[in-house]
This record gives sequence, structure tokens and C-alpha cells, in this order.
Amino acid sequence: MKLTKEQINDIKDQQSQENVTKRVTAPELEKVLYEAMPALDHGFIRVIDYMGDDSSIVQSARVSYGKGTKQVSTDSGLIKYLMRHWHSTPFEMCEIKYHVKLPIFIARQWIRHRTANVNEYSARYSILDKEFYLPDVRNLAAQSIANRQGRGDVIEGEQAKEVLELLKNDAERTYDNYETMLNQKFDGSTIDENKKGLARELARMNLTLNTYTQWYWKTDLLNLMNFLRLRADHHAQYEIRVYADIMMDTLKRWVPITYDAFMDYRVGGTEVSAKGKAIIQKLLKGEEINLEQSGLSKREWNELMEAFKITDKIV
Repeated sequence: MKLTKEQINDIKDQQSQENVTKRVTAPELEKVLYEAMPALDHGFIRVIDYMGDDSSIVQSARVSYGKGTKQVSTDSGLIKYLMRHWHSTPFEMCEIKYHVKLPIFIARQWIRHRTANVNEYSARYSILDKEFYLPDVRNLAAQSIANRQGRGDVIEGEQAKEVLELLKNDAERTYDNYETMLNQKFDGSTIDENKKGLARELARMNLTLNTYTQWYWKTDLLNLMNFLRLRADHHAQYEIRVYADIMMDTLKRWVPITYDAFMDYRVGGTEVSAKGKAIIQKLLKGEEINLEQSGLSKREWNELMEAFKITDKIV
């Protein structure tokens, strides 16, 4: 990830601010506020602003005047209770705003989480950066046979080189055409004084999806956790998972008590259906039960057995 001198100076200016506030702050999150944390080859995530902390959740749950109790253990117990019993509203009282630079194809996947306020870089107003995402060879994989939206074995050798060359050449060629249609280079210089440039809103349409875009993404804590539960999961696409992992660290810095409860009950826990619960109860009693008797599909059965590490019954 490369930042321009102007971007570096902007970040330094933001970080040098000293504001007095009566609001609660998260000291560990303050340490990385405005910092550009690298993601992929040219991307980054920055925490721009936030509101509230763990005590805000407790305060909201109790509808009290001040911060939570002076005993952290008591606040922790309440937050765990809220998380455990899916009492979600108090978590909506905290908000966070990120500045994200990411490839367009990841942005289109990300925006499917329709639970945030988003303002994206306007390619109608400005020229997009000449930066493209090119995967590391370790992340070039064939289509999975078992999963229609997943990856299979890693592509290696000459085929990997060929794929990377195609990605690079296509991105550079379409960007060159983009500049030609605009009649303007990325640095602002004009290509041909005798030609008119095509409108930016039209010229942008031939750019490849690995071109980088940027946006401000603001969401509340509840919806952030819902996003991370899906996108930081090992089943998620690698590229969006890179961003989610960075955001997981900011979550831990921001609301450490909530983070622990989230990791325990959402990330590390598992949901079990009524049929699944009955099956586990029978197995605990030493009763024999198999897929045919369970009333579950093969996929449901295997997911249940994997969740409880009952590997000898996976079919």
C-alpha cells in the first residue's frame, strides 16, 4: 500500500488534533485513529470516528444517567447476558465510521450488507486512481467443485503466471483507454488539445472490477458484528476477509468486553435447531442415532457433527 505525500500529511494533521471532550473514549482505539492500516496490495482501512464504548451499551441497557457500574465484572456479566440472549438494541447505541480503499468487486460484495451509511468516491466527479488489485500467487485458485461460490486447489506454475499477466494487462489496457476517452491523464495533463474528453460518468464504465475505489462506511456496533461474523469467517472470500480481520482488531480495541462476548457466543458458538438439540441429547445419553433416523439432510447432519467434533459420525 502506497500513500501519497498529501495523504500522509492529512493523516498526520488529523492525528495531531487535541480535542477536549466529555464523551467516553476508547484509549486503545484512539491509538490507531485515522491510521491507514494496509489491506491487500493497495488498499487500507482507517477508523475515522466512533461513538460510545462498552459502558454505553450497559448504560443503554439500564437506561441510566451515567456510565456503567464501577465494577468491570458486573458490566461484563450484563454484556454477556445481552449477547447470549440476543438482546440486540443496546449494541445499536455505539457507532463507528471507517474510510476504506478496496477493489470494486469487493465493494460490490460488501454493499450487500444493507445496514450502513455509505458514501463512495465519485468517478463522475474525479478520476479513479491508477491502481488495480492483483492477487498473490498463493491466492490464485481454481473454481471449487463442491462449492459454486468458492475456491478449490491453488493454480501454480505457468498457468498462474498467465493468469496474473492477463489480469494485469487487461487492467492496464482498459485504464489507458479510460484516460484516452477522458482525454486526460491521471496526473491531470491533457492528451490532445484538439479533442474533447468523454464525460467521466461514461468513460468509467469500461474499467475492470479490480480497480480500486474508496468509501466512508458508517455503521452501528450490532451491524458491524453481524458483518464480521460472516466476513471474518474462514468460508468468506479471502479478499473481503482481509478487511474483516483488520476490523476485528479495531472492534477489540474499541469495545473489548463486547469483543470477548462476541467471540464467545457468535464466532466461537454454534446455533442448533430443535432437531439438532434432540440428537445431541440422545448422543449424550449413549443412545444410537444415524442420519436416516435424524430427520436432517446430509448437509445439516454433517454440520452438526462437525460443530460438536463428532467426527466418527460424519457421512
